Amino acid sequence: MTLLDAAKAVRENAYAPYSRFKVGAALRAASGTIYAGCNVENVAYPEGTCAEAGAIAAMVAAGETRIIEALVIADSPDPVPPCGGCRQKLAEFAGQEVTVTLCTTDGQARTLTVGDLLPGVFTAAHMDRT
Repeated sequence: MTLLDAAKAVRENAYAPYSRFKVGAALRAASGTIYAGCNVENVAYPEGTCAEAGAIAAMVAAGETRIIEALVIADSPDPVPPCGGCRQKLAEFAGQEVTVTLCTTDGQARTLTVGDLLPGVFTAAHMDRT
């Protein structure tokens, strides 16, 4: 299964009764395993969970902590980038050089890096006082 196949499949399971904007995300971990997640909305909008966060949670729950590739898909006119919070979440587990492919359901794609998505990333090094 490819990242695109995994993201397309999980997107269909998104719970988006309020926005009607289903998103799927798939990550390849360092082991080569693919983890997927979809957005899950809540009536106490915006207390939902993004697709990227769901995929990261699945990866961490499986005992992995390093992303080597990511893909996000949505039914939108142009490839949709992750929100700011998800950009930071991706940067927590992926190097700045890791590719993130943004896709639409009609076949458009744009590939960026985590560094492109979040220049000037906040890291643990910013908390070092030694």
